[in-house]
Amino acid sequence: MIVATAGHIDHGKTLLVGKLTGMDTDRLPEEKARGISIDLGFAHAEVDGALVSFVDVPGHERFIRSMLAGVCAIDAALLVVAADDGVMPQTLEHVGILELLGVSRGVVAITKRDRVAPGRVEAVAREVQALLGTTPLASYAVVPVSSVTGEGLAELRRELARLAAHADRRKAEGQNFRLAIDRAFTIAGTGTVVTGTAFNGTVAVGDRLVVSPRGQAVRVRGIQVHGRAVESARAAQRCALSLAGADTAMAARGDWLVDASVHAPTRRLDARVRVLAAEAQALAHWTPVHVHLATVDVLGRIAIPNSGSIAPGQSALVQLVLERPIGALRGDRFVLRDMSARRTLGGGAVLDPFAAPRRRSAPARLAELSALERETPEEALSGLLDAAKAGVDLERFARVMNLTPDRASRALAAVKAVVLGKEPAIVVSPALLESLRSRVLQALRAFHAANPQAPAMPVAALHRAAAPSLPAAPLQALLREMAERRAIVVANDTARLAGHDETSNPADEALWNKVRAELARAGAIAPTSAELAAAIGAKEPALRDFLHRKAKGGEVVKVGTDRFCLRATMEAFAAKAREVSKAAPDGLFTAAQFRDAIGATRAIAIPVLETLDRMGITQRLGDNRRMKG
Repeated sequence: MIVATAGHIDHGKTLLVGKLTGMDTDRLPEEKARGISIDLGFAHAEVDGALVSFVDVPGHERFIRSMLAGVCAIDAALLVVAADDGVMPQTLEHVGILELLGVSRGVVAITKRDRVAPGRVEAVAREVQALLGTTPLASYAVVPVSSVTGEGLAELRRELARLAAHADRRKAEGQNFRLAIDRAFTIAGTGTVVTGTAFNGTVAVGDRLVVSPRGQAVRVRGIQVHGRAVESARAAQRCALSLAGADTAMAARGDWLVDASVHAPTRRLDARVRVLAAEAQALAHWTPVHVHLATVDVLGRIAIPNSGSIAPGQSALVQLVLERPIGALRGDRFVLRDMSARRTLGGGAVLDPFAAPRRRSAPARLAELSALERETPEEALSGLLDAAKAGVDLERFARVMNLTPDRASRALAAVKAVVLGKEPAIVVSPALLESLRSRVLQALRAFHAANPQAPAMPVAALHRAAAPSLPAAPLQALLREMAERRAIVVANDTARLAGHDETSNPADEALWNKVRAELARAGAIAPTSAELAAAIGAKEPALRDFLHRKAKGGEVVKVGTDRFCLRATMEAFAAKAREVSKAAPDGLFTAAQFRDAIGATRAIAIPVLETLDRMGITQRLGDNRRMKG
């Protein structure tokens, strides 16, 4: 369990952690000289059988930035209030920050009980309980202690052990590794070392990661947890990682160390923000703010829909527009402070870290964000599928939610979603898939009705008519699926209904009957288009146009430059080629052998063989051929 201290300066946080762990968290010479904490300190101890990591944060208002970096990913808080002072300004601000970050589990230590009368301790306890009573922190137990005499420390240890026994562990399974860097330094013989709290996933020695948002690729050379060398670490642990491929100029507080799949710097975050009830006025649209997310502090502005505002104690969906890219994923909590960095305004949780400028229709976007507020990936995906008119981008969804491929697949299976295409892969619900099929068929029917003599509809036009918001690759996958079910025919960037015949009018039907009869009579001696026109009494230009349309439908096959054969005739030619091939010892046969087998002239046999080559049925090898398929 990771526990962070909180509370006003000089209320005894560092001394209390020292008594609990036997470790001094003030590591800087300036801290030791001045007797105050100015940066994060770290300690650990086994507390009544539970292993607890402590993050000791500064209490002075000037160092609130460091305090926020220390409480970004903790399991519980140790709120410290001195019995002589009681609740002070930084006590109030730290309580607000813990509330905004969702740290609903913790304990209050009322320190310096040895300096005051018992009645004063009781009064401060009531003051603290009244402060926390209207917040999610109301369940914090209150334990009076003295770091000088040791009174109350045993009870505090028992309370910490109880919290550790019921800690809500951040999940490592199914998520990619992320660590929020709070320190980076160099050790002789070891190289660059970064420390921080693992937010998600697991890491092992040898893993290749990325320092984000910088984009620096690194390799993990070694891992330490609580000062011990280990082979791996996981979410909810504080750890130190030595890195190959980076120096301290490439990694610093505010950066992330992440799996490459979730390295995606962003400057726009859609989020839900709540303004602290203690604020004197509403938070207005486009207010400049400091955004504290994990260990980063970045300037930005808050965009509120319809240029509105958020009243104290209220929440709203907003977009944070940042001055520079940061790393963030769905569920990451943040705190907003005013431009002067003197006052905490509010905070919230990221919903979509890769938000686009607000140009989409509000109802559709609100439905998507509402889905992303749901607790589990399955619930979020189900809501997104209900809201999406063109499906959900699977890669984007997995990155937003920080899901490994296996975990994403389980979510897909749970909601019975269907994947269309690969790059991008679009996830659709069974209902949307059926709707897309229906719209494709409707578009093709409309096209054939308006263009009865057109052999097929261009796929680009079908895309615009049936599913304009669906990317091209998923549409092609949908069309292939429909073609496999024989609902449509797809060829040469065109599509048509399976039963469509562009020559299905009375005049063309009569012409087709004559053509089919003459070509069947001619057999292997395929006539030229001029010979065929003369035989059936048709005009050659009109007949050639007709034959080309029939060829697109597959009922005749063009042979050479000026001849057409029935499909059945070409099948007979292919069968003859196979017979000749089988009769040859090595399966190779000549054009002359094929010519004799079909009983035609060379002028016909050669174009037929070239057509069979083009169709992938035969293959030419020098002066010979063999069967290919």
